Amino acid sequence: MSTDIAAAEARGDMMAEELAYRRLPRAIELLFAALTVFGTVMVLNQMANLQFFAGITILENRYLFLLAAFFLGLVFLAYPARPATMRDVPSWIDWVLFALSAAVPIWFAVNAERALNGGWEYAAPVEAQVMAGILVLLVIEATRRAGGLVLACVVALVALYPVVADKMPGPIAGLAQPLTTTVTNHILSNESAFGIPMRAFGELVVGFIIFGVALNYTGGGKFFNDVAFALVGRFRGGAAQVGVISSGLQGSISGSVISNVISSGVVTIPAMMRTGFERRYAAGVEAVASTGGVLMPPVMGSTAFVMAGFLGTPYSNIAVAAAVPALLFYFGLAMQIDAYAARRGLKGLPASELPSLGQTFKEGWTYIVVFAVLAYFLLAESDEALAPFYATAVLFVVNQFDPRHRFTPAKFLAFLTACGRSLAELIAILLGVGLIVGAFSVTGLAGTLANDLVFLAGNKVLALLVMGALTSFVFGMGMTATACYIFLAITLAPALTKAGLDPMAVHLFIFYWGMVSFITPPVALGSFAAATIARANPFQVGLVSMRLGSVIYIVPFLFVLNPALILKGTPFEIAEAIVTAAVGIVLICAALQGYLLGIGRIPDGFGGAAIRLALAFAGLCIALPSDRVFGLDHAHWQLVAVGAAVAGIAAFLIRRMDARQAPAVRAT
Repeated sequence: MSTDIAAAEARGDMMAEELAYRRLPRAIELLFAALTVFGTVMVLNQMANLQFFAGITILENRYLFLLAAFFLGLVFLAYPARPATMRDVPSWIDWVLFALSAAVPIWFAVNAERALNGGWEYAAPVEAQVMAGILVLLVIEATRRAGGLVLACVVALVALYPVVADKMPGPIAGLAQPLTTTVTNHILSNESAFGIPMRAFGELVVGFIIFGVALNYTGGGKFFNDVAFALVGRFRGGAAQVGVISSGLQGSISGSVISNVISSGVVTIPAMMRTGFERRYAAGVEAVASTGGVLMPPVMGSTAFVMAGFLGTPYSNIAVAAAVPALLFYFGLAMQIDAYAARRGLKGLPASELPSLGQTFKEGWTYIVVFAVLAYFLLAESDEALAPFYATAVLFVVNQFDPRHRFTPAKFLAFLTACGRSLAELIAILLGVGLIVGAFSVTGLAGTLANDLVFLAGNKVLALLVMGALTSFVFGMGMTATACYIFLAITLAPALTKAGLDPMAVHLFIFYWGMVSFITPPVALGSFAAATIARANPFQVGLVSMRLGSVIYIVPFLFVLNPALILKGTPFEIAEAIVTAAVGIVLICAALQGYLLGIGRIPDGFGGAAIRLALAFAGLCIALPSDRVFGLDHAHWQLVAVGAAVAGIAAFLIRRMDARQAPAVRAT
């Protein structure tokens, strides 16, 4: 690996750290580390039934309150009240909020049994009402710091909706509740702040967050980059294909688009530009690849674990179902990059700048072992809760034999601090979005919205899906991926399942469309982060990202209309769905980039545009299950699609032949 790439990786680590969090003094880092250790021990005790706390019964509500006590307050130490006031030392207000965020959940944990036996959810004493009100305010402020002002405003408004539900217009009217009942219901109900999202956090997410951080702190990110460079760096457009592979691998464990763009982009974007890619195109490739990483098993970030809670299915089922759509997404991106490089005659990176694949695996084979351990416990043992802890333990053991990444006391402290910050950020967002879930649940609004959507769409499944996609996109603009998913799982998913669509496909559909906003202007956070690294126009990068990531707009419709793409069906149905989807994506990518694999460059001008249109139409027709969309016999519609493709390719070949003959005619 060249020194330039290694230096870029180091800069990426620093940029990610600076953009995300305060740089905390050592004493506060020790506090983060201690709370992370205590919280993790409690999670292990609960998941593995280790009985560390003899004689104390940790009920589920008490367990979740204690998790909030350990991690929620850390948000106020890690994030400033305003970015403009960013400094290393938290203010006295931050410390007060930290103390309250620990004390109030502990009070509820101590009184957990009284709350259950006394029915505090609907008839709480005055002190419980006051404590609940304080905790709701703390959650909203923590959500603002961790998730942004837009998300906090949505959470605050919707959380208070039950108070005025009876005064709302007909479609969004509901059962009203007093303010005191509303806030206590939010905290003490198992359907609000401490409901499904928080239970998923306590039962599944913690271990995977720790595993992802551990992998990065033990050199996993560098290993993924080196593997990608060694595999495809020398080929046509290889620098961009490196970005696809490394960002997909890293994103699948980090679950964060922005941090993935920063950590990978400082290596891949300069490499792409050095081999002839335009600045905006290089940034677009990184933004799209990093967005897709969150959709890629085995980990997929925290959203997939929340999805498992909503569907009541093991996480391994989510990962298996998501595999083919994620691979189709990356296949489409790789095809577009190859077409772009071919049209412009771009070459790969010089061999002198590339690491050796053999040496890379020789130095990093331990990561393969770790992933094998993770896969074994996930799939063979079906132990989703403890699988990441086993994998992390193996990683720690083998890491100590590698002098390059061996933990020192200082590095281990930094690792624990990073775990604490990641867990605090996520718990704040999940608690905030849980307030939205609770508001919809207690007023019955979720069912009303689902019925209204079904009524508006009639019996037209495609119309309902388009409405759902647009809704997902709009909400994805102002929320994190996890927050957007939870909101839509409550409001939109029931309407889509009522239309007869597969529940797993429906939840993946809204998950995909919630991610679209990361690469689509006007928000396009992933694209704008990549544009900063490339020093390119952010809006232009957003437009390039839309074209490169076009498959993300199409694939959700493919698998929600044809569940064979999420591996539900006979082997023949699954194989047919994958092949037709892949062929369709090839034709669509050829139309978008103006280059058809195996044939060549599509000419410019009106004729070339007509050829591209024919190829795009043929690709859509081949990929989509026509009987669910057009109501036509599948075989006949495939003939139409093949006819369109053949016509487009034939016109292309004829134009190319004419272009070659023209100079010969002029010469004679």
